[in-house]
Amino acid sequence: MARGIEIESPPIDELVKETFLTETSRRDFFKIAAVGGAAATVFGFDLQPAYAQLKELKIARAAETRSTCPYCAVGCGVLIYTLGDKAKNVTPQVIHVEGDPDHPTNRGTLCPKGSSLEQDMLNPRRLTKPQVRRPGATAWEDISWDAALSEIAVWTKKTRDASFVTKDAAGHTVNRCEGISFIGGCTDTNEFNYLVVKAMRSLGLVYLENQARV
Repeated sequence: MARGIEIESPPIDELVKETFLTETSRRDFFKIAAVGGAAATVFGFDLQPAYAQLKELKIARAAETRSTCPYCAVGCGVLIYTLGDKAKNVTPQVIHVEGDPDHPTNRGTLCPKGSSLEQDMLNPRRLTKPQVRRPGATAWEDISWDAALSEIAVWTKKTRDASFVTKDAAGHTVNRCEGISFIGGCTDTNEFNYLVVKAMRSLGLVYLENQARV
C-alpha cells in the first residue's frame, strides 16, 4: 500500500520576500523606482497636488513672519514659519523658510544660499555669544555681551586717542582719526548707513565704506 509523503513548504509571503531580496540588487531597486516615477509622469499621474498638500500639513499650525534674506544687496523677501504657543520665555521653533511670492524683488524665488536660511537658524554650530581671541592665544573664548561692548568702547577710545590728527603737515586743522575704519554690510539699509556715517564722522573717521556713502 502506497503511503503519502507530506512536504512542509514555507508560506508564500516568505518565498516572495526571499526571491525579491536575493534576486534584486540595490541598483535594480533604484532603477525600478525611477521607471515607476517616470511611468507615473507619462501616464498622467500629477504629484504636484500631493506635494502641495504635504507642504500645507507641514505649516498648517505655524505662524508666518515676513523677513529679508541677509546674504546680499538684492534683499530677497522670505517667509519664516515657526511653531510656538507665544507663551512668555518660550522661543518659537523655526520649521520652514521659503521665498515670499508677494515680494517685488524675488517673487518667491531664492538662490541656494537663501534656500539654506533654515539651517543658519537651526545649525548647532551657530555662534550665539560674542567671542574674543586674546593676543598670543590660539583659541577663541566666549564672553558676555556687556563685556564685548565694554571692550569695544575701551579699544575704540584707545585707538582713536593714539591715531587722532589735529593738524596736517601744512598746519591746517583736520581733526581726523586715521587709525580706525568702518565698512557697512551689503544688507544695511540706507537709513542705517546714514546714521552710522554720522556716528563715525563724529569720531573723526575718514575711512568709510557702505551702501549709502554717496
